[in-house]
Amino acid sequence: MNGLRDNFDYIGLKNQIISALDFGRSKVSAAINQVLVKTYWEVGRHIVEYEQNGKDRAVYGDQLLDRLSRDLSLEFGKGFSRSNLFQIRAFYQKFQKIQTPSGQLSWSHYAEIIKADSELEISFYVKQCEKENWSVRELKRQMKSMLFHRLAISKDKESILDLAQKGAEIQTPKDLLKDPYVFEFLGIPQGSRVTEGELEQRLMDNLQHFLLELGKGFAFIGRQYKITLGNRHFFVDLVFYHRILKCFVLIDLKRGEIDHQDIGQMNLYLNYFRKEENVEGDNEPVGIILGAYKDQILVEYATENIANQLLVSKYQVYLPDKKELAHELERLINR
Repeated sequence: MNGLRDNFDYIGLKNQIISALDFGRSKVSAAINQVLVKTYWEVGRHIVEYEQNGKDRAVYGDQLLDRLSRDLSLEFGKGFSRSNLFQIRAFYQKFQKIQTPSGQLSWSHYAEIIKADSELEISFYVKQCEKENWSVRELKRQMKSMLFHRLAISKDKESILDLAQKGAEIQTPKDLLKDPYVFEFLGIPQGSRVTEGELEQRLMDNLQHFLLELGKGFAFIGRQYKITLGNRHFFVDLVFYHRILKCFVLIDLKRGEIDHQDIGQMNLYLNYFRKEENVEGDNEPVGIILGAYKDQILVEYATENIANQLLVSKYQVYLPDKKELAHELERLINR
């Protein structure tokens, strides 16, 4: 009996030691990463300043990196390939105004972020990675889906600059909206036709990716949420609760174009939730209708004078056109 108790005591001891080692290793890894990022920033600074101190040095910049790659690889081994030195130089060039890059992000994060085309994008993705603790994989997906552009296009110039400096802040229901939403993770070929039920099922099968696309603060409540009024039954496609806005968020999926009847139906759902589902402390529910197409004028007229928070947007199952979104954003900034 004592031997059995001793074995339990030993297992507890072993688990405590494993936890301590895991914690220590994570701290060491974080410290090493912070030093690595700062070191690469310094290496980039030395390279750029060397090139700027002479016209010939700038002209033969590629040869300089070739030579440095050979010599540093002989001295330190891996990590100083020609392509890595290009990244390190670009890192300093795009972050030279920042004396201390964020210690929260890894070098792999920065290697992705410097691929962005503008200072506004770079600043946004740094802030968003810090706020939402994105992995490198999540960062890659958001950059490919043009998240900054999709959020910025619905804003004015001042709000775009604010978005770049602070990241996406959820303060009002309108801050939830993206246009379009991108569901490329569903693997549906462009031009393929799927039913609303199939789309809903695929989103549920990829709930983790779907929540990432929706943004911070969403908690899943249920699908085909039943509402009964008299002897009639209605079903809300997807119901979430937003922990920051403290409200229910109802999502209705439409395979084709959004119709005025869809807006009326969502308004009914919102009225029901406001009176029947809300409890003390809940704010007004928010409705989001997602369709493959929308007529902006029809949406404007159909939603005018509706007191409920009702938002309408498009979704697409393929990555957005980068040139088109970049052109639209540039037009807004230079307006």
